[in-house]
Amino acid sequence: MELTGTRMITADPQTVWNHLNNAETLQACIPGCQELSGTAEEGFAATVKQKVGPVSATFKGEVKLENLNAPHSYSLVGEGKGGVAGFAKGRADVTLTEVPEGTELSYSVDAKVGGKLAQLGNRFIGGFAKKMTDQFFENFQNIVEDNSSESQS
Repeated sequence: MELTGTRMITADPQTVWNHLNNAETLQACIPGCQELSGTAEEGFAATVKQKVGPVSATFKGEVKLENLNAPHSYSLVGEGKGGVAGFAKGRADVTLTEVPEGTELSYSVDAKVGGKLAQLGNRFIGGFAKKMTDQFFENFQNIVEDNSSESQS
């Protein structure tokens, strides 16, 4: 399953980059994230609890950052396992472009699921993945812009 999108964030690329690499910011943005630890250099470990249709699970996973080109782009590669619910793994390529309004954040996600999750069907999983991705970036934009306006006042 593939997802792409862009977000306009009213903050400079370095500020956006710093938040993309901050465990505290990421934990606050990931829907259902109960715990997130680690660093951008060593990778992150996360525990996320989600209900996908009739399937509820706690996923434990790891995310590594690759192809770092600070503060312009990187790739996140990760995998999470949710016991009998199945697994999710994927890759997200993120690009930051400076624009007059601030920063345009573009992303391209390629994800795969298996186990009970896969049995729910591509349309259902695709809709859920889009909803979670939109929620993550909405949360992210709000946090970055709130912190950016606080630091300017």
